[in-house]
Amino acid sequence: MNGGPSGFNNAPITRAFVIACCVFTIVFGIQGRSNKLGLSYQDIWKKLQLWKLIVSTFTFSSTPELMFGAYLLYYFRVFERQIGSNKYAVFVSFSIIVSSLLQLFGQAFLNDPTLSVLTSGPYGLIFSSFVPFYFDIPVSTRFRVNALSFSDKSFIYLAGLQLLLSSWKRSLVPGLCGILAGTLYRLNVLRIRRLKFPELIASFFSRLSLPSVGSASPAPPPRNGPSFAARQVEGNYRAPVSSTPEPPEDSIETLVSMGFDRNSARQALVHARNDINAATNILLESQVH
Repeated sequence: MNGGPSGFNNAPITRAFVIACCVFTIVFGIQGRSNKLGLSYQDIWKKLQLWKLIVSTFTFSSTPELMFGAYLLYYFRVFERQIGSNKYAVFVSFSIIVSSLLQLFGQAFLNDPTLSVLTSGPYGLIFSSFVPFYFDIPVSTRFRVNALSFSDKSFIYLAGLQLLLSSWKRSLVPGLCGILAGTLYRLNVLRIRRLKFPELIASFFSRLSLPSVGSASPAPPPRNGPSFAARQVEGNYRAPVSSTPEPPEDSIETLVSMGFDRNSARQALVHARNDINAATNILLESQVH
């Protein structure tokens, strides 16, 4: 299972976020300060150390957390490709702001000495992303290990569980706050899913991050006509597929239930050799152009 084509193509915000997390974590780790940058109700509200809100968002407290966190951020770039960088910037901002506020309110309400300083890192964004991952990414393969049943999504859940429990309660609270923020976004609270930033702000991450590796994407065909997505799929995937059997009806229905055009869903399944997860990625890519 993967998050679509390799690299950060069509995902400049994810690219900038991953680079920033790596740089911040390495720099503060060398200085030996990474364990002191977590959110603290006392520091933010009473000492007004507002700079910690930004630094704690981009800095993981340890190298293992950086590895798992960067992997999950990289995988979840599929959502930026799905909704576009502008709306994804709204999702990122909403997830971080709401989850940070929930963490601070939680500290004040619980009044637990062990939670006086929460672990740092973009837990809000990562665990907000698990909400659309659960609802919108289908399972393409299932397998069993002894008496246990797994799917190709299990590895993402296991990586998330490792990150969620990395510092026990200090990481559990930020993770749960992130899931709650993602749920509020999905419920379209205050119609947040309709909000878009001015293009100047949305393109800031593109200018900030490094250029994508790989060849440029071909120019998309005109958008007039009802079958733009189908033509986009055909234009980007021209390999012969005559040996591929007709896609199963249940696979087509699964993609249609996700909001894709039936003809586009069938063609994507054909080009993906009936791999429903790969077909989903093809369709998501076609929506970006």
